Amino acid sequence: MTHPRIAFIGAGNMAASLIGGLLAQGIPASHIRASDPGAEQRAKVAAEYGIELFESNAEAIAGADVIVLATKPQVLKGVCQALAPSLADGQLIVSIAAGISCASLANWLGAARPIVRCMPNTPALLRQGVSGLYANAAVSATQRQLAEQLLSAVGLALWLEEEQQIDAVTAVSGSGPAYFFLLIEAMTAAGERLGLPRAIAEQLTQQTALGAACMAIESDVDAAELRRRVTSPNGTTEAAIKTFQAGGFEALVQQALDAAANRSAELAEQLGQ
Repeated sequence: MTHPRIAFIGAGNMAASLIGGLLAQGIPASHIRASDPGAEQRAKVAAEYGIELFESNAEAIAGADVIVLATKPQVLKGVCQALAPSLADGQLIVSIAAGISCASLANWLGAARPIVRCMPNTPALLRQGVSGLYANAAVSATQRQLAEQLLSAVGLALWLEEEQQIDAVTAVSGSGPAYFFLLIEAMTAAGERLGLPRAIAEQLTQQTALGAACMAIESDVDAAELRRRVTSPNGTTEAAIKTFQAGGFEALVQQALDAAANRSAELAEQLGQ
């Protein structure tokens, strides 16, 4: 299906980024609808993207092939329960709400429906995101393609074999941008203490992060080998790396991601009641 009809429940930043990405892919504006309780947000999204906006969720999903749940997780139960009577057979449900399992969604929606659960991250706002996707057993091959097309509009889309892997995706990429922001923040401050003007320290750090990421993506070797290649024996880089490792850098990263994954599982338990 080249031009599916897509309805967004919630028209916040992530939904808007997906809408913009879909339009850039060639999906006609007439094939995209959205609903949002805020009149100001509806007017803003309609003006920016030229799509039809509704206050009513039921009106927005009429005739849709794909329904994207893009509300806050805390309100999703009520949204789904209210939406259930308006759903048609075969409509694909794609949830980008953090921490809500496919089982909870199916329970709230009142039937065994095709559901794809996704964990995108905030660089999706710049179409530089990455998303982990999990499909339940009711999702067809065509619907998997639709879900992948949707998330690919804002970056890389990767399929998961097990739903519990969403917690690991949350720890690695969902929360991951904040880890890099913390490193950029710390390196900028360290550069400033070493005598650089703050603006220069910030630009040096940001561009270095961007360049390193590009090298890692485009290289045919892994990050460990790239690190070895730029770490000359007894040089400045080795001095810094040894200091990181002496402070337990790798173990600290593992502990941090374990904490994020565990918290993701806890939130899924709490929000899925």
